[in-house]
Amino acid sequence: MMVPTKTGLLLFWMVFIPGMLLAQKSGEGTVRIIQDPAIEQLVQKHIRVNETREGIPGYRIQIFFDSGTNSKTKATSVCDEFRRRYPGMSIYLTFSTPNYKVRVGDFRTRLDAFRFLQELQLDYPNAYVVADQINLSNID
Repeated sequence: MMVPTKTGLLLFWMVFIPGMLLAQKSGEGTVRIIQDPAIEQLVQKHIRVNETREGIPGYRIQIFFDSGTNSKTKATSVCDEFRRRYPGMSIYLTFSTPNYKVRVGDFRTRLDAFRFLQELQLDYPNAYVVADQINLSNID
């Protein structure tokens, strides 16, 4: 009886195993998924809910917040000034009774928003990062 040596085992692994791995048959096959019908209903419900959303969770920087007389005029003025200073950056003027807000950017992460906030600090010292629904197509 012959006892395999370490060299013999190594030779076996180097020669025969790769050949066995390559010997697998490639081609088309079928996959059959067996699942509870409630799973498919949940997936369809999730798709419908996502289609009604106007954006995804993200962050913006709020550079203006005011209420009272002339607050709309002030907010519009802040928007115009921001557009001149930072062309191409998205800007949003919203009214939520009784306040006008100006928010800028569409940032996927808080870190990205904070990086841009550092640039804004000289021009807008009271600016701060807020969580908001952002437009995926406008991610800055």
